[in-house]
Order: sequence, then structure tokens, then C-alpha cells
Amino acid sequence: MRFFRLSAFAALAAGALSAQNLIPRQPIIDMHVHASMSAGGQPACANTPAFLASDPATKEDRFGWKPVPCANPLLPAKTPEAYPKEVQAEMERLNVTAVVMGDEKTVNQWKADAPGRVIPGTSFDRNALSGPKMEAELKRLREAYTKGGFRIMGEVGLQYEGISPSDPAVDAYFALAEELDIPVGVHMGTGGSGRANVTTPKFRGSMGNPLLFEEVLARHPKLRLWIMHSGYPMIDNLLTLLAANSHVYCDVAGLIWSYPIKEVNHYIQRIVEAGFGDRVMFGTDQLLWPNLMSQSINIIDTAEYLTPEQKRDILYNNAARFLRLDQKK
Repeated sequence: MRFFRLSAFAALAAGALSAQNLIPRQPIIDMHVHASMSAGGQPACANTPAFLASDPATKEDRFGWKPVPCANPLLPAKTPEAYPKEVQAEMERLNVTAVVMGDEKTVNQWKADAPGRVIPGTSFDRNALSGPKMEAELKRLREAYTKGGFRIMGEVGLQYEGISPSDPAVDAYFALAEELDIPVGVHMGTGGSGRANVTTPKFRGSMGNPLLFEEVLARHPKLRLWIMHSGYPMIDNLLTLLAANSHVYCDVAGLIWSYPIKEVNHYIQRIVEAGFGDRVMFGTDQLLWPNLMSQSINIIDTAEYLTPEQKRDILYNNAARFLRLDQKK
């Protein structure tokens, strides 16, 4: 009889666990997914940066993260073709809707392959800053946003070209976004180890200063802007911009896995405790490792300094408000 009771209890417990597994996870919005896989993928360990000193007389590593082994390595897709399939499977499993950015053709393929889970984004050619080339880019973007279903201008990577967002050469693009009420995501901050002297000679750390947007926002007061990577490591300048401009948001993409976990948590905690918890949005900067998404979500899920309400705000509610999507979930 005792055996029966134990067996019955075990069966009930197993049934409860099974039912729990069937409960879908609350929705998440990832504000920062790239449609194309970067070349030269290799396994790496999240939150273990290797921003080490190098000698210009030797070959310098183009990556900024320690390789395996580690307990839960980031694993690249085996081929560029496998990358979208694996990331989309993770989006489905984790109940993620993502802002997916890239060229129009590739992003549209993501939309077709993951219906209902893709918010499409595309940006302008950073070399199209004057003359006929710029006119053609502005025309292409206008059509993408008004006829092609695209809803995001991003990722705008001016920092990689050493260009300030306040440069008059790019103002026409921000004017277009304001006119069409298109949210704009601009790269500011993190970019890998030795970016300026290893991979991108024009990259300038100073162009990741969030306060460079003050004049842009003065000229375009209705611009819907989010600072990608939260302008890491310029926390004071980010907080200054957020305080002065109540409709500017930031995402934690890239930052969330590129730096030691203590530093990541400290940076996000500074923003939240300064009073801007309703402006922080989740993001991965997904471009190489499909399992990066689950590891990044876990960092927010397990953050002891965040309340359950703050976690939901970061993982969904803030982005939903910024993008004018569904109510709180």
C-alpha cells in the first residue's frame, strides 16, 4: 500500500512537471539580431573578455573573447545557411520576437521563415553620404519603410567609420526617420578587442559618446532613438542623455555577454537605479552563436538586483512600449 502511495505521488508530480513544461514562456523582445552570420565563426566563452595587450610587430587577434573550454560555450552555426534556421528555432523555443536587421532580401527571408517573430530593419550604406548615391539610398529606404514593410532603421554603424551622428552628412537619414516615424538604433560603444588597430582603422571610441546625439535630437525632437549597447562604457554620458531626453531608450545587446558578468550587472544596475528602468531594452547582438540568445536571457532572469517587474520590463515591456506593440506581458 505504501508503494502504491509513493508511486501515485510520483505520477502526480511527474504530471505536474510535464504540465509545467507545456506552459509557454512569457514573451521576449530581442532588439538586436543580425540577419547574416559573420564569417570566421569560432566557439567562445561568454562574459570572459580577452581585451589583452598586443604587440604591433606580431599578428593581432581580431576577436575579443576567450576561446573554449568553459562550462557552457557559445557555439557558432556550422554554415551561414544553418545560422538563420538555428536562431529561428531558438526564437520559437524561447518565445522571442526579434528586431532583425540586414539587407532587405535577407531580412525578408527571415520574415518568411519565422512568421510573426520578425520586426524587419535595414539601414543605409555608410558610404552613401552625398550626391546621387545618397539620393538613391534615401529613395530606397523611403520605399522600404512606406511600401516594403520595414519598421526599423538600424543598425546604424557610424562609429565604425569614425563619423559622429551629429555630422551634417548623415542628417538627411535621421530627418527621414523622423518624418516617417521610424525608430532608429545606433551603434555606440562595444565593438571587440583592439577594434581601431586590428580590424577597423576608422573606428573611434569617442564616436560612441551618447551625448553626440544632443544636437541631432534638438534638430529632430520627434526622432525615436535607441542607443545600442547602452553606449558602454560611457555610463555617465548615457545617463545624462536619458535624463535630458525622455523618449530615448537603450539596449543591452553586445554588452550583456562581452564583459565580465560583474561588470555587466554593475552597468545595467547603474541605469536602473538611476531611475531609467523603463528605458532599458533586452538585446543580444546575435550574429554568430545561436545559443547566445538563451545565455543572454538567463543573465537578466538571474539578476538579483532586478525585481520580477523590472525583469519583465527589460525583457519585453519597455521594447513593446518603444515599438508601440502590445500591452504589458
